[in-house]
Amino acid sequence: MQNIAEFRIIGRVGKIEIKDKVAFLDVAANYSRKVDDQWEDDPHWNHLTLFGKNVERAKKIGKGDLLHVTGRVRQSSFERDGIREYRVDLIVERFAVLVRNGGPADRDHEGD
Repeated sequence: MQNIAEFRIIGRVGKIEIKDKVAFLDVAANYSRKVDDQWEDDPHWNHLTLFGKNVERAKKIGKGDLLHVTGRVRQSSFERDGIREYRVDLIVERFAVLVRNGGPADRDHEGD
């Protein structure tokens, strides 16, 4: 049996950074939490990494778009200044634009 570590996020795009062969998206997923007697939004920011065809597709999304994203979790470590540092990367495998910032998504931009 194969072991897996995966994620699913539905949230709004904050920051988009596109480089040559990789793109990074910051996506906020809102949770509700009770403060005193009232419910408040509690956004959690997720830093996502995209490769391959998803980099080209990321060029078509905009800040504020609502995405449904799935992918795998990758853990890595490296040494910096003699200290071992650990990181968890969220690698996007598929995403779909659910709502554009101002209207519904075009069918051409949804996930495969």
